[in-house]
Amino acid sequence: MKILVLNSGSSSQKACLYEIGSVLPGNPPACVWEAKIEFGERMASISVKNAQGAKQTEEIQSSSRREAVKRLLSTLADSKFRVLSSISEITAVGHRIVHGGPHFEDPVLITREVREAIAAVAELAPLHTTAVLEGIEIVEEVFKDVPQIAVFDTGFHRQMPLESAIYPGPYEWFENNIRRYGFHGINHQYCAGRAAQLLKKDLQSLKIVSCHLGNGCSVTAVESGRSVDTTMGFTPLDGIMMGTRSGSVDPGILIHLMRRRQLDSQQIDRILNHESGLLGISGISSDMREMLKAVKQGNQRAKLAFDIYVHRLRAAIGSMAAAMGGMDALIFTAGIGENSPQVRAATCERLGFLGIELDQHANANPQLDADISTQQSRVRVWVIRAEEDWTIATECWKMVRAGLVGKS
Repeated sequence: MKILVLNSGSSSQKACLYEIGSVLPGNPPACVWEAKIEFGERMASISVKNAQGAKQTEEIQSSSRREAVKRLLSTLADSKFRVLSSISEITAVGHRIVHGGPHFEDPVLITREVREAIAAVAELAPLHTTAVLEGIEIVEEVFKDVPQIAVFDTGFHRQMPLESAIYPGPYEWFENNIRRYGFHGINHQYCAGRAAQLLKKDLQSLKIVSCHLGNGCSVTAVESGRSVDTTMGFTPLDGIMMGTRSGSVDPGILIHLMRRRQLDSQQIDRILNHESGLLGISGISSDMREMLKAVKQGNQRAKLAFDIYVHRLRAAIGSMAAAMGGMDALIFTAGIGENSPQVRAATCERLGFLGIELDQHANANPQLDADISTQQSRVRVWVIRAEEDWTIATECWKMVRAGLVGKS
């Protein structure tokens, strides 16, 4: 079974092709083919890599996201890295959908009605949703009748307890679907399951805190395999500090800005989503790697940004542990979580009271999917590779195997 996964972002497009047999492998396999587009104002950079590690990168002039994505997909069967004799070999295409709103929890075959329901909540994650809806249209044009399946980032969090899900505003908010949805659920769910596998324990017996740290960041409490609390809320703006997003702030600040500086909703949206976080505090970059370089050079605002980031991350971990009455494992995943020993060390430094003791050597030189805590640590600390694409592919595989989808 050949399954293509599309992960559509506001400024990038990722794609992976998996070939899966009659039994799911115990560990995530490498993609047969993977590609990525980075979009600029007038140019798009397309990189393609096959399972043998051969790479190709090209810059194309592109005023249209659509033509760049079509170009990327054409390399599947029409390039020196071709992995298909024909695009008709594709069994299904899976899409990561950031916001499922009140309608969706489980993966679902994309129909006209499903597409309309996704579009109806686009304002809650506008950049991502616009990109994915366009991606669905492009797949229809290129692959014709190949079934497309939506897998939702919010799905894992849909069964959170009401005390976690409901905001303490008027109850009518909840009646009108204003609630905490949570995000990064695809990866949080995968990482919790992977940690249980690595620990050789039943997931149902574990209390896990999962930290997804990338340009977007969230922390989730997973108890008995279920999300019981998470830092992101109604939108991906809530929670801890991120690359350009503020995370949680006093809503009174927004009222103050609207009254005193006459800012409208679009201006406030831009400040909170694009001009805050690491970039807003440091004035340098939203990239943690650039932040750490600046800290080494003695930049005080970069140091302040790093300290705020770590402070809020520690507080979130403590909050998630409190929601479960303890924790057995702490997970670091995604770009920063997997690649920044400085963030992991600084975060764990004051969490000894929770039973966390980091092995400094293991932390400085981690393998992916590795335990970086000391033997004496009561809580196991793991660095686990984010595998959103593989998780989406497995959900597609399950639906095809169950006869829930098929080519028309």
